[in-house]
Amino acid sequence: MKLESRPTDVFAVSSLEIRAAEGDKPARLVGYAALFNSLSKDLGGFIERIMPGAFRACLAAGQDIRALVSHNSDWILGRTSAGTLRISEDAKGLAVEIDMPDTTYARDLAESVKRKDIAGMSFGFRVPEKGERFVTEAGKTIRELLAIDLREVSVTSIPAYGDTSIALRVDPEIAARISAATTFPRFRSASMRLREHQAHG
Repeated sequence: MKLESRPTDVFAVSSLEIRAAEGDKPARLVGYAALFNSLSKDLGGFIERIMPGAFRACLAAGQDIRALVSHNSDWILGRTSAGTLRISEDAKGLAVEIDMPDTTYARDLAESVKRKDIAGMSFGFRVPEKGERFVTEAGKTIRELLAIDLREVSVTSIPAYGDTSIALRVDPEIAARISAATTFPRFRSASMRLREHQAHG
């Protein structure tokens, strides 16, 4: 299954902030890479909702996750295996804390975050088998992410779906899974099932 990415503006995630260095502790970048139970923007025929606990198994497995600048693996900010990136789930979502390296690109990034020129994050992920389900609410198809195989988090000023024409191109793999899911009776909305019950009552 291919790697997917979601920018924070798709889920309206609160902005990042830089916390100044204290003593021998480096400056830290803190924020949320994802929020639970928040509906995304239209991703091209469906919207998404990340369910609480979606990252739990991945984080428990201790997979090495990297923090990058704009998904560029040459500009690494931290990684969990080095202890310079800390990621955790809380009631709100996926919390991220990065110890900023003393590099030119990291200092430039910190300044841009302070100026609010950069205020968002994106995360790269795969969805494992049975890690998603499709439901319908108010006539809209919702992809609920139940389990996420997180690969990286990125600080970026250019969201992956900033261009509307790109945002509305549905990934063929996801489109096929939506089509398959919507053919099952269990996908019917609660209102549809109620109407059917009343009709046969």
